[in-house]
Amino acid sequence: MAETTVQRRKTHAPKGVEGKKCSVEGCKRGYQAKGYCFFHYDKWKAGELPKSRYKTCSKEGCLKKVTAHGLCAEHQPKKDVAPAAA
Repeated sequence: MAETTVQRRKTHAPKGVEGKKCSVEGCKRGYQAKGYCFFHYDKWKAGELPKSRYKTCSKEGCLKKVTAHGLCAEHQPKKDVAPAAA
């Protein structure tokens, strides 16, 4: 049997803009966008940072996007359709 060697492509974190650093305290990675490095930018997009990209649901522990009245679609009270009195 002939042995074949497969070289893996090494991937690196994207290089940030020269001189700019991530705005998260204690992070030394380079800037990518919105003041964050690639790692914290992804967390920001997911709504996992204190200053998220959209308003989040007011229910404790829920990070879903607000649809109305400070609540996400899951926590909105269900509307019961009552027959109209004629």
